[in-house]
Amino acid sequence: MIRVLLADDQLLVRAGFRALLSAQPDIEVAGEAADGDEAVRRVRELRPDVVLMDIRMPVLDGLAATRLITGDPELAAVRVVMLTTFELDEYVFEAIRSGASGFLVKDTEPAELLRAVRAVVNGDALLSPGVTRRLIAEFAARSKRPAAAADLDRLTDREREVMALVGMGLSNEEIARRLVVSPLTAKTHVSRTMVKLGARDRAQLVVLAYESGLVRPGWLG
Repeated sequence: MIRVLLADDQLLVRAGFRALLSAQPDIEVAGEAADGDEAVRRVRELRPDVVLMDIRMPVLDGLAATRLITGDPELAAVRVVMLTTFELDEYVFEAIRSGASGFLVKDTEPAELLRAVRAVVNGDALLSPGVTRRLIAEFAARSKRPAAAADLDRLTDREREVMALVGMGLSNEEIARRLVVSPLTAKTHVSRTMVKLGARDRAQLVVLAYESGLVRPGWLG
């Protein structure tokens, strides 16, 4: 059973999500929160698998609340999916930098929301190809040339190659075609890389690829 916490300052929004999620045989709503501060407290109390977190909330906004949750080692198993009314690029960038596993707009189709909840529990990043491309472009535009990260020494040459391809926005299937291996082998390489670097999910692996300097489209030449 996937346990979900709903964090949104609008009661009707929470009620709608609760009705949708509670109707699923494999999902239950563990609790609700009306602001970011309450969300953090409820996560620590209930230890849900997934938090659906609104970005704009009183007391403490969703981004700050997400940083507190993902920065707590005791909550390492909790996944956060950010929700907002508009698909704004700066929100996408800050949500992933804050440790969120995904990003959805509130008018997402019900089936897509359910898929999202199940996907992040399995460690998948919830980023559409379009969002991934914009996220990568944002990293390239904002970042300066970074120092090489010592953590990359833990990786094999193939794992570094795979990490770079993840950072470029490729799916496991696309990585498999690029490296002429099976999708299962590509997925295994991605999983091992995440474990070695302590990445919560694929979204964080993209962040690490840029922050470590492994992927540097803005500094070629």
